[in-house]
Amino acid sequence: MQKPILILGACGQIGTELTLELRSKYGADSVVASDIREGSESLMAQGPFELLDATSYEAIEDVIMHYEIEEVYLMAAMLSATAEKFPMRAWNLNMNSLFNVLNLAKEDKIEKIFWPSSIAVFGPNTPKKNTPQSTIMEPSTVYGISKLSGERWCEYYHQKFGVDVRSLRYPGLISWKTMPGGGTTDYAVEIYHQAIASGTYQCFLTKETQLPMMYMEDAIKATISVMESDPKSLTVRSSYNLGSMSFTPSEIADSIRKYIPGFEIDYLSDFRQQIADSWPSSIDDQAARKDWGWHPSFDLEATTKTMLKNLKAKV
Repeated sequence: MQKPILILGACGQIGTELTLELRSKYGADSVVASDIREGSESLMAQGPFELLDATSYEAIEDVIMHYEIEEVYLMAAMLSATAEKFPMRAWNLNMNSLFNVLNLAKEDKIEKIFWPSSIAVFGPNTPKKNTPQSTIMEPSTVYGISKLSGERWCEYYHQKFGVDVRSLRYPGLISWKTMPGGGTTDYAVEIYHQAIASGTYQCFLTKETQLPMMYMEDAIKATISVMESDPKSLTVRSSYNLGSMSFTPSEIADSIRKYIPGFEIDYLSDFRQQIADSWPSSIDDQAARKDWGWHPSFDLEATTKTMLKNLKAKV
């Protein structure tokens, strides 16, 4: 029987789909969803839900003790574009929530943690193509600084206290089920919605800005896979590089035109361009492939076909 799981930040873009997939896999009663706000009707009705502030150690501890939780997925975070507007709020949320779960694990109140990192940990001086697992990391954003700090603390708690914490550096994520939450790669979700709604899109990045991306189904698969892996096989306790596909706004627009021939896009870059310019264009994820058998299933063409099909049905 699956040991009880707690999802912190279950109402976010990743948290929603992760919660639903874990409940499908392990049973609804085995997965406790939580967030500082209520979520979708399906999320609330399907299984246990707790209103919970991830920055409150006592609140998390109470839920863990009540449900006898043994695994925690910490998905609560303030993302890159929003964090630039509210730097201290982002730092407090992103770091204090992590310390809470690391310390609960250190005190043997939970057995295993998943914490998401991001390609935002890299910076302008990082090699942009096939960015290595271990390389120069000098992030220039609030979000990236918090994620790099978190990686170092995860590895520290694993080495010093034996905490079983696992992490992935997510690229930009694309999903038709939930809207994005204030990230620099949000354009790759918005563009599909606008293609169907109006046939036009104004992109906040330049046409040749290439970034690593991933379809959400692959991201959920990777997250569960690394958590189910034998701890002895894991050689990285900071965070694994996770790759899938890389493309530019003009390339995604071309893929959409195969299904919506009249689709038009124009470009008016804003402050998010500087963030995107500091990130890699492609990722070397050989460590994840070797250690726990990672392989993606979706490329750009499959993503576009799936996104447009499901969004049209939703409309």
